[in-house]
Amino acid sequence: MRIVISGASGFIGTALSAHLLGSGHDVVRLVRRPPEGTGEASWDPAAGQLDEAVLDGADAVVNLSGAGIGERRWTKARVREIIDSRLRTTKTLTAAMGRLGTPPGTFLSQSASGYYGSSRAGLLREDAGPGKGMLATLCVDWEAAA
Repeated sequence: MRIVISGASGFIGTALSAHLLGSGHDVVRLVRRPPEGTGEASWDPAAGQLDEAVLDGADAVVNLSGAGIGERRWTKARVREIIDSRLRTTKTLTAAMGRLGTPPGTFLSQSASGYYGSSRAGLLREDAGPGKGMLATLCVDWEAAA
């Protein structure tokens, strides 16, 4: 299979890319710098730029992009970066797929357990609605973008 991955240099993306390559799949990692070989393709999600030809013929697209949640203190600017880094990448990917005559058959986009909010009171269930707070709101918006 030919699989395009955003966020391939992150914690999950690094392991997933290695596993898929080791299983004989063709992996294309989306990078924000000039590509360093055939296994990479450049994009600029902040500007909404991705040549849809990169996705043409892909069997799957995996979206793992996003600024790290626990890397730094959550200033207003950092919260905006966390939000934008998820919504812009997802919208860039879905817009590029939408321009294809035949988009990839599979699109996997990460979300987060933050959907349920930060409350630890009571049992959390998968069928519960979204919680309260920035992460819960982000997850709803992020899933809508996907």
